[in-house]
Amino acid sequence: QPQLAETGGDSVQPGGSLTLSCVVTGATYSEDCMGWFRQLRGTKRDEREVVAAIAVRTGNTYYAESVKERFTISHDRAKRMLYLQMNNLKLEDADRYYCAASACAGNSALRYPYQYPYWGPGTQVTVSS
Repeated sequence: QPQLAETGGDSVQPGGSLTLSCVVTGATYSEDCMGWFRQLRGTKRDEREVVAAIAVRTGNTYYAESVKERFTISHDRAKRMLYLQMNNLKLEDADRYYCAASACAGNSALRYPYQYPYWGPGTQVTVSS
């Protein structure tokens, strides 16, 4: 099965920017759909909130309303890399961010944690003044 690993988490001030990266290794054909989720400390894995998701074959994306116009998800298929460009970060964006992957047959991005069998360990984003 594939392994996912996120990098790029850091501590920034409100209004700052970060780029998260996720590399996929191991089994191929398992990242047709990918997503970024975040999880508040103390909540359960199935309570993770989708931030952005992409259907790699079609390029179709989905964004949570709270991050539209500020975050951009992208994928480099050759490098098996997923990115999340985060601009104009707000205090409420502070969370642990997880990369997720799934083999999917449809054209739409997947929005729910249960749709993704593969997860990285997460990377922490802190936003504070």
